Amino acid sequence: MATSLTNLSSFDRSTLPEAFSMRIGVVVSEWNGEITQNLLKGCKEALQEAGLPENNLTIINVPGAFELPIGAQVLLESSSYDAIICLGCVIRGETSHFDFVCAGCANGIQNVSLKYGKPVIFGVLTDDTIEQSKARSGGQHGNKGVEAAVSALKMAQVQRTSADGGWYL
Repeated sequence: MATSLTNLSSFDRSTLPEAFSMRIGVVVSEWNGEITQNLLKGCKEALQEAGLPENNLTIINVPGAFELPIGAQVLLESSSYDAIICLGCVIRGETSHFDFVCAGCANGIQNVSLKYGKPVIFGVLTDDTIEQSKARSGGQHGNKGVEAAVSALKMAQVQRTSADGGWYL
């Protein structure tokens, strides 16, 4: 495995845009709650480190990963956000249910992002075992919640730069 000895969540604070004026929404799956709460913790810490005020962060819970897209859509329809972060964890079981949930979740998150023209970040672990999920939610491989927060901030900045005419082709 390419990531067997790697912490993927390290980032250079100086490469992040200033988040003081951003509004970020986070949708968190309750399923595999021990894992998703660790993802949320890492996500919140990264956003705070980038300067996001606590009152510019909205967090909602949904039952499972399959419901993350509708949670993101609810947030985007209810208010103006610079980005939405979806956090979840799906662990492979003995049936093909894993494949359906992962595909539906990924496609749904992408569709919401494209429909609303806003970054909707896929911070969903899709692991074979609980041990792999623990390693990626604050363990030896870092915290995917941190990575999702970094992606959200960078994509929100890309969108702001583009809207301000900052792109030159």
